[in-house]
Amino acid sequence: MLARRILTAAPTCTSSSSPLLFRTFATSLPRTRTPGIGDINSEGASAFDAKQKQFREATRAAQKAKAEQDSQSVKSKSTSSSSSSPSSSSPTDGDGPAPAVSAAQEGGGVDAGTGGAGGLASEIKSTLSLGKLSSHSDGVESTETDRTETASQETSKRKGKLANLIYGTHEGQQMERDIERSFSQVLARGKYVHSIVFHQVKPDKVDEYVKLVGDWYPRVANIKENHVHLVGSWRTEVGDCDTFVHIWEYQRYHGYHASLHSISHHPDFPAFDKQLKQLITHKQTSLMQEFSFWPTTPPRQLGGLFELRSYNLHPGNLLEWETHWRKGLAARKEVMEGVGAWFVQVGDLNTVHHLWQFADLEERKVRREMSWGIEGWGETVHKTVPLIQSMKSRILIPMPWSPVA
Repeated sequence: MLARRILTAAPTCTSSSSPLLFRTFATSLPRTRTPGIGDINSEGASAFDAKQKQFREATRAAQKAKAEQDSQSVKSKSTSSSSSSPSSSSPTDGDGPAPAVSAAQEGGGVDAGTGGAGGLASEIKSTLSLGKLSSHSDGVESTETDRTETASQETSKRKGKLANLIYGTHEGQQMERDIERSFSQVLARGKYVHSIVFHQVKPDKVDEYVKLVGDWYPRVANIKENHVHLVGSWRTEVGDCDTFVHIWEYQRYHGYHASLHSISHHPDFPAFDKQLKQLITHKQTSLMQEFSFWPTTPPRQLGGLFELRSYNLHPGNLLEWETHWRKGLAARKEVMEGVGAWFVQVGDLNTVHHLWQFADLEERKVRREMSWGIEGWGETVHKTVPLIQSMKSRILIPMPWSPVA
């Protein structure tokens, strides 16, 4: 019952004159069988830690290099504007920092000065055009300025203990203002829409499913016109077994519509869709946005396994959840490797998904216990537990084509 059928690897043809081109969030690797938790080496923690350290160093280097490029771009644009219009400013001149995309679109490697992590830093920097690990504030500075001015005005009007009793504390006033705004404006980065797709596969069709999806998904992600990126694909090993989880990234909702339109009109899509329906018993999709304080990681290969923790919150508590987790994540990141955090906007409402990566289950246990020794984590748990209606944990194994693995 525990045995898995072995798939014979299909013959591949390579040609030096026709190199394969891959895009961010897209991989295509040969498969021999369906990956499982038995593939995890319990002695691989040291290798995982080394890859994690290199990834973090490269990420910081990429962020620093991108920030420097943005700063130089602003200075050069300001100098150019001053020399061309000394007495007046043109209405067509830029009015602030250059778009973050430009640094990545211009291409070219950056010597991040991190030794072995330099090449990885260049790769990570190239993904910043997708919004991953963005080094700019996404308009936070102007928002914070507005909030500060508003708070200053209100404070001058409402002073003393009696005023606090009548009007509430400053924190309470701020939360009330935030609640009046759209959750997507307050919580999300707003640039990207993510979909999380669950496929419940027939137990005797798992290997056939892996071959079908493993061939189709990388093709979809590699077609430039689709404007979609595959964050990752995983199989559930502990939890609702034989359920596969896929996370996709789109350019806002108009990008979601455009991507699905392009994919559904691909000449090979009808055959794929027909075969997929014969292999699964259930499909569930939700549309999500990532929390502003936790951008989705760029592609990486650290190894190990993943944990998807899903929380169903009491209605109306999402903002409070974000407030506490913004502080709690700072503590958790010292000992754990986060992949991303999203809240559902269409589908299972009031649901939050957190995705973590560990070397193995023993390391998961150790890391989670270490969190309690870090200041701020205990308070986060104490304040967020009452907000939860139900929660679920799944242990996931990445698929061979998963960009995040």
